[in-house]
This record gives sequence, C-alpha cells and structure tokens, in this order.
Amino acid sequence: MQTIIIGGGAAGFFGAIAVAEANPNARITILERGNSFLQKVKVSGGGRCNVTHACFDVRELTRNYPRGSKELAGPFTRFGPTETIMWFEQRGVKLKTESDGRMFPETDESQTIIDCLWQATKKHHIDLKTSCRVDQISPIQGNRWRVTTANEVLEADAVLVTTGSSEAIWTMLSKLGHRIVSPVPSLFTFNTKDQRLQNLAGIAVPNAQVTLPDFKQQSNGPLLVTHWGLSGPAILKLSAWAARELHAMNYHFKLTINWLGDITQHALNAQLIDIKSELSKKQVIANAQFGLPARLWQSLCAAAGIADLLRWADMNKKQLNALCQELGACAFDIKGKSTFKEEFVTAGGIDLKEINFKNFESKLFPNLYFAGEVLNIDAVTGGFNFQAAWTGGWIAGGSIGGRPAI
Repeated sequence: MQTIIIGGGAAGFFGAIAVAEANPNARITILERGNSFLQKVKVSGGGRCNVTHACFDVRELTRNYPRGSKELAGPFTRFGPTETIMWFEQRGVKLKTESDGRMFPETDESQTIIDCLWQATKKHHIDLKTSCRVDQISPIQGNRWRVTTANEVLEADAVLVTTGSSEAIWTMLSKLGHRIVSPVPSLFTFNTKDQRLQNLAGIAVPNAQVTLPDFKQQSNGPLLVTHWGLSGPAILKLSAWAARELHAMNYHFKLTINWLGDITQHALNAQLIDIKSELSKKQVIANAQFGLPARLWQSLCAAAGIADLLRWADMNKKQLNALCQELGACAFDIKGKSTFKEEFVTAGGIDLKEINFKNFESKLFPNLYFAGEVLNIDAVTGGFNFQAAWTGGWIAGGSIGGRPAI
C-alpha cells in the first residue's frame, strides 16, 4: 500500500507515523514544498514548542476552537491531550505543564519534539522529500490517486493533505469539487498609536478583560503592550473568535479594556472612593493601585486629567469618574493588525461538512484525507492548534493504515 502525505508539518508527520504503526508494510512518502520540515513546530512557543494544553475535559477543550468545536468533540475522545502526552512519553519525551495550562517539552526546546518525530519516521522508513511542490492532485481508476509534482508523477492508494494555509492546494481542491471557506487571519495583535500607550512597550497585566463592543465579543487573560499596540493571550483569543468580523471591518474597530479584569464600573468606583479616603494625603500618580505597573498607572491617571502632584484628597468627582473610566472601560481605536509570520494561523479552509470526522476522510472522494489547518479549523493560542493537528493526523493516518474507526 502506497500513501502520500502532502505537507511536512505536525499533522503530516503524525499522520505518516500513524499509517506506519497501523500497517508496518505501508510505503509512505511525505512531500514538503519548502526546504525543511516541521517549521511551525520549530518556532512555536518562542522556540519551545507549545505541544498541547492541559485541558482534559472534551467539552471544555472544544470551547477553545472558534471553528471546528462541534466536529472535534468525537475525535478528541479518541486522541486528545491525554493521548498526546502518552504518545510523546512512550517515545522518551516528557512534557511539563505551566501555570496557564500550556504544555512544553521538559527541555524547553522545540528541537526535542522535532527529533522525536524525525526518529519515528526513520524507524518506519518513511520517505521524506523537500523542495517538492505539488502541482496537481487527481483521482484515478480504482479510487487511487495521482500526485503530480514539479519533478515527477506519483501514484498512491491514499493521499493525506496536511498543507495548512496553502492557497495553491486549496485552489486544487476547489477544482476537484471541495468547497473552500475563504481564509482570513485568525491569530493577530491589534495596532494602535494611542498616546496612552506610548513608551509602555513591554508592560503587561496578568488578567485584563478586552471587549469588542460592536460585536459583543469579550475575552479575559494576560495583556501585553507592544511597540505597535496590544497583544497577549487576551487579545489573541479575541482575534480568533472575531476573525471574520474584524476582517470585514478592514481591522478598523473599537476596543475597550478593563485593566483590572471583570470588576464592574460600580464596584471600581466604590473602591476608588475608599482609596481616596485611605490615601488622602498621598499623591495619586506616585502611588499605583490595583497592582498595576507604575508607568501604566501614571499614563491612565494623566489621561484622566490628574496632575502630577495632585493628592487623593484633592481629586474631584469628575477626575475620579474619569480615572474609573480609564481603568475599567478604557476605549481604543484599533487601526490594523500584526500577524506572527512563522506561526500564522487562519480561519478558513475545506468546508467541514465535506469531511467524515470518524476518519478525517473526504465525503466526496474515497481515500482522500485531511488534517490540520487545511481544514476550516482553528483555535485560540495555547497549544490547541497543535492538538487538532496531532488528533487529525493520528486518526487519518490510522484509518489509512487499516485501524478500525470507532
């Protein structure tokens, strides 16, 4: 049995290994358009590889997928984070869990994951080809497939496509008859030149609440001020859930930030009144409150019209209300986005209605399988996109190799 895997990333390698483990006699070839394999694995998590997330309840896990949550519920019961952890540990790679639930190899090096996958492909004599652009994917007699590259024509009993956000592959699949949901960026940071954030790059708050008032979308989490605007998990989660709406707005939209999390304006106002009484003789700007970084506190106070030497006792009602607004409902005009080039994630891909999620096979063509971001599946940041890749690759590869679908 000949299997061709198109795409040499996480889902492709995992799928190839799954085929080999299910059918030791299978002949497997991975075709990679670039000049190296597993590039997203290499750069993910700042070079540490965020392998998965310590979320072991399937219902909770699927809530991290703006697109694909319903379809992945079944597959995750067969191969979820628990199975991913076991898979790597059985091959000598132990994972560790950080305080936010993200899981990394204990070595803190993505090369550990790459080496593990690479060794498994060598063990099973999987043929690896780089600089191998696929120009055509065609069904042939007997439910077999012909894959035409720039250099050769190959035939296979099954094809697994794991090319991620490849416009060229999507175009080929569209010509075959698959519906492609138009891709738009999913994980990106928000650009703003707001004066309040000038010279604050690098400042972070541990749990902010960010809201898109026009779309009634909201998320909580760490927030980071950057040279170009706003980033961090809270922003990235929001960008994923509102990916299509923000694309339609050409990334010009309103954002509000509660720097203190989910505290209400009423409760915050009451706390400020108490602080005003307790710290009456102290200067407002010189005494940061609520655990906020001093420079951020100073910037928000200045925006509320509070002079450098103003004492709490001398703050009038208008200034207190303005400070309450800056702290709990700080409004920004966002004008543009920035994406992570190597870790680029999109919303869009093959319509999920055309996939059988018991085995990740096309409903339109026998022996054509898909896994990873080539599908209209994407997740928030935190290891969830990789988990979808491991899950899809393992199930699709096992099915190709003859493992019974559950």
